[in-house]
Amino acid sequence: MARKASKVIGIEYVPEAIEDAKVNSQINGIENTLFFAGDMKDILTDDFIQQHGRPDVIITDPPRAGMHPDVAQTILRARPKRIVYVSCNPATQARDLASLDVAYRVERVQPVDMFPHTPHVENVVLLTEKELI
Repeated sequence: MARKASKVIGIEYVPEAIEDAKVNSQINGIENTLFFAGDMKDILTDDFIQQHGRPDVIITDPPRAGMHPDVAQTILRARPKRIVYVSCNPATQARDLASLDVAYRVERVQPVDMFPHTPHVENVVLLTEKELI
């Protein structure tokens, strides 16, 4: 993604994953990335968006419990053109999609079987901004 964007910001709860992302950016010669370790609800705030700019696309992959309501509300206020929502829990994904439905519509849905021979399936949903009336 970073090669197609002017800036990519990564937020991840696990600090070691952030360190790996920094190393991967360096190995691949990618210089337009910023990474932040911590809980999304604490980092992705209106002030954070004001400081770093309104995103065109947000890719989110929350834990099984789904998005924290504060995160969903911040995303709605940020109004990215597209949201890619990756989930391992269809129930919480459906709940979160319902909360985003006020401003976004589901464009595409793609299940991905990353764990063969188990009942676990990742589900990827592309949401696009609804036109304002």
